Amino acid sequence: MRAFVRIVERRSFAKAAHDLATSRSRLSEVVQRLERQAGVRLLNRTTRHVSPTPEGEEYVRRWLAILTEIDAAEAAIAATAPAGPLRVDVHGTMARHFLLPDLPEFLRLYPGIQLHLGEGDRLVDLVAEGIDCVIRVGKPADSSLVGRQLGAIEEGTFASPAYLERHGVPTSPTSLAGHHVVGFVSSLTRAVLPLEFRMPDGTITVPLPASVTVSAAPSYVCLAVQGMGLIQVPRYRVAHELATGALVEVLADTPPEPSPVYVLYPAGRHPSSRTRAFVDWASALLVPKFRRD
Repeated sequence: MRAFVRIVERRSFAKAAHDLATSRSRLSEVVQRLERQAGVRLLNRTTRHVSPTPEGEEYVRRWLAILTEIDAAEAAIAATAPAGPLRVDVHGTMARHFLLPDLPEFLRLYPGIQLHLGEGDRLVDLVAEGIDCVIRVGKPADSSLVGRQLGAIEEGTFASPAYLERHGVPTSPTSLAGHHVVGFVSSLTRAVLPLEFRMPDGTITVPLPASVTVSAAPSYVCLAVQGMGLIQVPRYRVAHELATGALVEVLADTPPEPSPVYVLYPAGRHPSSRTRAFVDWASALLVPKFRRD
């Protein structure tokens, strides 16, 4: 059951074999045996693509429910510590600032876990890419994911001294005529995000022109340092630039809304003991840090 479900999830014999620490030939034998027993073809296979037939999809749907119950039963009676591979995806700057300094303690608590830490802020398909959980900023819109809110990150509006010397220091969100932004392109909408400000009577958004757009946070900050425009980011991302004077904060009295941070994993299945251990550890570690930072 696990082998067949993993092949369908990963859409690949090779990737499933890697996840399950077995060979492609072994998985091929498993599928052939299942198809003989069922009397129908369960997978459509080409040299580059694997997809389930309608009968294969029905097998996966029913077997996922069974495997979830098996995992829950095993977790309830297991006396051993969590062990095995664990794949976590988190934005690189956030990982280095909040997570990595304490990661040796997690591995000391769970020496049997082999952790792979991926870095990114793009939308990922956890099941298809074999990722156990992600830490993401922003309220999840994907109903296939569930998880736990870790807190919220305070953000601010920043610019370089050179930019402010050329364009002036804005005194309010309504006095931004003539200003520019470094445009950050949303991975969800593919549009440039407007600036956002908390005002006494509610939150407003202010779209401004951008001479350059980016889709990665490091480039976003770098271009602001070079004087290309205003940016809005979490304060921790520009702590070094603020300390050295490369960037300064403006409109501090009307910051953007704090951004919620979640740890997420696929819905509809019982998370492994490895995933639960990481989620519990990350929650205990990060909730106080986000409240403080």
